[in-house]
Formats: sequence, C-alpha cells, structure tokens
Amino acid sequence: MTAASIAGSGSVPSDQVAVHEPAGKVTVIDLDGLPEVDFGDSEDDLTRRGILRSDVNACGPTLAGHETISPIFVDDRLVLLWVGDPVRTPEGVAAGTPLTEVRRRYPAARYLDAPQETIRFDGLLARDGDRAYLFLHDGRTVRKVIAGYADWAQRAFDEGHSPC
Repeated sequence: MTAASIAGSGSVPSDQVAVHEPAGKVTVIDLDGLPEVDFGDSEDDLTRRGILRSDVNACGPTLAGHETISPIFVDDRLVLLWVGDPVRTPEGVAAGTPLTEVRRRYPAARYLDAPQETIRFDGLLARDGDRAYLFLHDGRTVRKVIAGYADWAQRAFDEGHSPC
C-alpha cells in the first residue's frame, strides 16, 4: 500500500480556535491519531481491540464508529488517516474550511501543486517533525484532510493515491 510524506517546514500551531463546529458529534484528529487509534498501531492490534473492521461494504478496512475515516496501512502499521467532515484538526480545520483560514491557522504550511492535466486536488502540507496534515483543496476550500507520517503523506500526494 502506498501513502505519502508531507514535506513542509515549520510546526503546527496549537493555540487556534475551531473554524466551524458541524452539527452532531465532532471527532478531532491530531498528529498522534485519534483517542483510541495511534499512528504506528498494527492492523492486528486494532482488529483484536475491535477498532478495525473489514466486514463492512467499503473499499478497505474501516474504523468502528468512524464512517468518514479511512485508515492506510503500510507493512501492517497505520501510517495515514484520510478523514472527512465532521472530523477536524485541533485547530478547527475540516473538509469545507476556506483555504484562507487554513493558511491563517497553519502559516508555515507548504503549497503542493497537483500535476497538470490530472483531476487531482492541489495540497497544502503542514508538517510538525515526522508527522503532518495534508489538506487537499480546490483553490478555495479544503476537500479532504489527511493526517499521519509526513513521508507517507508526501508520497501519497506525489503518487496520487487514495484510500481505495
């Protein structure tokens, strides 16, 4: 399975407030993962704990109770989480957040241009050590948030992979 490494500079600010609060339960993903799921966890461990499910009609394994989150594993280890609304970063960025807000909340994030003549989104990479957020966007708003190991996020972006 291929993922991506997010090459960027600077760190992710931690003193930001949420951009918007969607109705219903809001899940926060940080650069460690989710409260019960950490980057680096094994598929076997997550399955044994009842968190990873493969018995649902999806393109790959899913996380129990997290319908809008797709895990990406490499060599049996969790390296990325692709998330959709209402999942957000601690700084309040989620699918639908205006790009101007993302730039304000992650000023050191680096722009990534999708290859021309493709139907892929551009990216904005906010790196903190070996972890990063990759915000795929249409030039105006975030379309998808990816979190995990920076090198795998960059690789996913460069090679154009998705969770399916």
